[in-house]
Amino acid sequence: MSNPDLAESGPEPEPEPGPAPRSAATRLLTWEWVYLGYVLFVLAQPYFSPQQAWWEWPLAIVVCVATAVLYGTTLLRGPAARQIWSSIVPLAVIGALATPFNTNASVLFVYAAAVAGKALPWHDARLWFAGLTVLNCVTALVSRVPMPYRLWGFGSALVLIWVIGLLELKQRDRRQEMENQRLRTSQAELLAAIAERERIARDLHDLLGHSLTAVVMRAQLTKELVPVDPGRARAEAEEIERNAREALAAVRSTVTGWRQTNIRAELEAARRALAGTKVSLRVDYDDKLILVAAAEHELGLALREAVTNVARHARASICHIGLDADEERVRLVIADDGIGGTAPEGTGLNGLRERIAKLGGAVQRTGSAGTTLTITVPIGAAR
Repeated sequence: MSNPDLAESGPEPEPEPGPAPRSAATRLLTWEWVYLGYVLFVLAQPYFSPQQAWWEWPLAIVVCVATAVLYGTTLLRGPAARQIWSSIVPLAVIGALATPFNTNASVLFVYAAAVAGKALPWHDARLWFAGLTVLNCVTALVSRVPMPYRLWGFGSALVLIWVIGLLELKQRDRRQEMENQRLRTSQAELLAAIAERERIARDLHDLLGHSLTAVVMRAQLTKELVPVDPGRARAEAEEIERNAREALAAVRSTVTGWRQTNIRAELEAARRALAGTKVSLRVDYDDKLILVAAAEHELGLALREAVTNVARHARASICHIGLDADEERVRLVIADDGIGGTAPEGTGLNGLRERIAKLGGAVQRTGSAGTTLTITVPIGAAR
């Protein structure tokens, strides 16, 4: 009862979504540039110094420019492990050289901690925080800035190295989690799209398999009737046209996801499909049986697939369709007295098994004394 003539092509594979890199223009607009304002504290010492030396302003300006260049380059390139040498180390070295002469230059240790928090794993970043703390204490001991002014820069840097560094670590983890969530959402949407394509492909297979079978067989009959019975040939041609129009409408509604079939409609379609093949149809169907739309839709498609296979391959003279229910399950049986056999199942039956399995049901096929297809669905999923 398989339908080997109809093949289903699977959806083309699509590339997995990846993180979208930020452009340089986007990074230029990031709020992290505001942090560069803290480097202006370096200018406070020469400005307020009561006995200003000639080198204080040039030193403060050089420190400000170097910090802006190093930290700004870090923001433009994005966090990466290579920034250990290109940003963190230069910031720490400049801070160590300048802090003994300008206590507010210890802010460079805070910038170095921020970059380490952006670029390094938790363990490595905390080691850098500890090293910067030690370096800050050493420069405070050798500083030429008199007390208590020396403590202003030293004390604030001692706290901010850890506060800013740990905040950057947490923000980086939060950004990574948001990116992972975006990727999971994109992958879920992709899988949903693929599943929908597969559903539409299965439905189109069932629709076209049934309809084209009826059209082909009636066309063959019409060709034979034209010379001997033109009136009946005309009636068969009108039936072919009607089947083709129904198939076209069903395909359109399937593509848009609106199609719902039912058992009564499929039984009537089965009568018409088998009429042209000289197969006698017998139906045992309880009209009082009411099924939920989803279950009736899937059973209707199963009935269509089975009848199509009977018409095309069974070479049967009688086809029996039965639908009944008990306290545990709803059962649909399609049996014929054709050639039977154990031929491999085609795309149609494989798709049928997948759809019924989603309802928690099962499909059983036997090929002795004709072919019998038994489809069972749990009563809880069907009523």
